[in-house]
Amino acid sequence: MTLGPVELLVLEFPGNQFRGEIAPALRSLVESRTIRIIDLLFILRDQGEEIHSRELTEIDPDIMLDWDPLVDEVMGLLSAQDVQHFGKLLAPNSSAAVLLFENVWATQFRDAVVRANGRLLMSERIPTKVIDELVTAAEAVPA
Repeated sequence: MTLGPVELLVLEFPGNQFRGEIAPALRSLVESRTIRIIDLLFILRDQGEEIHSRELTEIDPDIMLDWDPLVDEVMGLLSAQDVQHFGKLLAPNSSAAVLLFENVWATQFRDAVVRANGRLLMSERIPTKVIDELVTAAEAVPA
């Protein structure tokens, strides 16, 4: 299987609570074939230094109902070392959802570029903070 651009997203939730509010937004992205989730796990950090991970099948059944349809096949690309690394980034008594996803829209676009004999020269994500600063600066320039 050839994958397109893959991104890692680590979302922290204080209080070790997953309530499922983001699942509908992710569902929309998956159903529209904008992204494809290829790996997903949940990390919990207790009040101390103890870090635990849970696979989708190990979480609360009510929450699993929201997340399970979003993942066709978990590829198992996230490792125990990843769990420890991301877990150390968490504040005490918090949780994280870790998603590895393919940008399907980019895969389709890449294939079209290849068919047109084009090639990618550069791809870079610009941080939101940088864009916000540029927009603010542009708005400050008199017309």
